[in-house]
Amino acid sequence: MCFLVGPAPGYVALVGATADAVTFFVGSVFFTIGGALQTWQAAARRHRADDLAAVLQSAGTLFFNISTFRALQVVLADTDYDRLVWRPDAFGSICFLASGLVAYRASARRGWLPARGQPGWWQPVVNLAGCVLFGIAAIAGYVVPATGSLVDQAGANLTTCAGAACFLACALGSWPARRRPSRLHHRAEPEPGPGPGPGPGPGSVEGNARSGRSGSAD
Repeated sequence: MCFLVGPAPGYVALVGATADAVTFFVGSVFFTIGGALQTWQAAARRHRADDLAAVLQSAGTLFFNISTFRALQVVLADTDYDRLVWRPDAFGSICFLASGLVAYRASARRGWLPARGQPGWWQPVVNLAGCVLFGIAAIAGYVVPATGSLVDQAGANLTTCAGAACFLACALGSWPARRRPSRLHHRAEPEPGPGPGPGPGPGSVEGNARSGRSGSAD
């Protein structure tokens, strides 16, 4: 929810740059909690794809923690912005994308498309879409040293919001299933597959790398 609100048009003007950056940092903490819960659940299932997807996802949330925390102190005009804020954001986005690919590859599919019919069949592909959108947001959020401005601030804000909406949809869709035994994601064999994005979130993340995208350049 934090990453859905943080880049929204008018939010930074309403609350100010510092509060906007705090919003992203709080969101990254929720991502980390969700990633830790997914890792714990995956360990209990003892499924290799589950384990790999959850570990990659958790690693990504930690990178986002670093990025959003540093964004509380580093402004876009800082010459070290890309190194301190954008780089961990980019690493986190790569981890999320890898996690989403592992989860989607292990899910029930017909060719490249998700196999419909099972509860939650849509979650792996929506989760992957969120990971891709966060990756695009990271690219658009790079600060060009020659100009001191983002590659595409509007694009970064839009894709961050869209990615966060994907992760929120997956988290909400998972709640009913967690109250009853189910096989939301599985292969052709009767093995449970990896679940979607960070539970409370996931998927993304970012502070001035993200909050800078919503206009806080001071």
